[in-house]
Amino acid sequence: MAIDVPVGELLLLAAALLGAGLVTGFLSGLLGIGGGGILVPVLYETFGAIGVDPSIRMHLSLGTSLAVIVPTSIRSFLLHRARGGVDMAVLWRLAPWMIAGVIAGTAFAGFVSSDKLKWVWVVFGTLLAMKLALGRDDWRVGDTLPKPPTVEIYGLLVGFVSVLMSIAGASFIVAFLTLYNRPLIQAVATSAGLGPIVAIPGVLGFIIVGWGDPITPPLSMGYVNLLGAALIIPASLLAAPAGVKLAHGLPKRKLELAFAAFLFVIAMRFLASLLM
Repeated sequence: MAIDVPVGELLLLAAALLGAGLVTGFLSGLLGIGGGGILVPVLYETFGAIGVDPSIRMHLSLGTSLAVIVPTSIRSFLLHRARGGVDMAVLWRLAPWMIAGVIAGTAFAGFVSSDKLKWVWVVFGTLLAMKLALGRDDWRVGDTLPKPPTVEIYGLLVGFVSVLMSIAGASFIVAFLTLYNRPLIQAVATSAGLGPIVAIPGVLGFIIVGWGDPITPPLSMGYVNLLGAALIIPASLLAAPAGVKLAHGLPKRKLELAFAAFLFVIAMRFLASLLM
């Protein structure tokens, strides 16, 4: 944990992270979706601009993004549960398998390079972009959820991939539940309940696997930058209304296509950095 640093370096880091929070909040409000899908690429560029070593830049972006997701995902879950929208049976069926996937994902992150983590983003970011661009909420493959172990294996995979992208897994869970005839609002509410299940063990995992790394930036615990989390949450909340105002009145389909384009551009950005 780096703490003995020049004041100027600390101020530069704080200013960069505040800027990242403002950009994230604006884009979240504009595109109607938050989490790591927006924050990870913003943090990656921010940490690069202030000279964070490339070997840990992706790890630090993922861990810090998960720390930001923790309070927002808990709040979202509690609000949805208060309205009775969460299917607790499905939640408890998926939860242990997703936790196992998160643990496996953070262990994997601790042993691989930033480049391999970029490949995860390239592949699954592109798949999410395609789903948003081509998918429809009325697609169905069945009327009820399949019997074990299909749901359980899916939860394991979603936990693994979600922590490596630093997302709450909502896109994967909503798509799965609606394919099996669950109402969209119930699918969204239930996926909100799974957000803390990804974020909390994910944060702990990135702290553990990065503990003692001497090249992390100031005020970091492992691969979680505490200053980043503390500054990004209020900054993103401050900037989100501007994005919402710009997005107001735009059709849902246009916002989906905008976010699909954003994800695709980021995936191609990471791909270009891997191939250069």
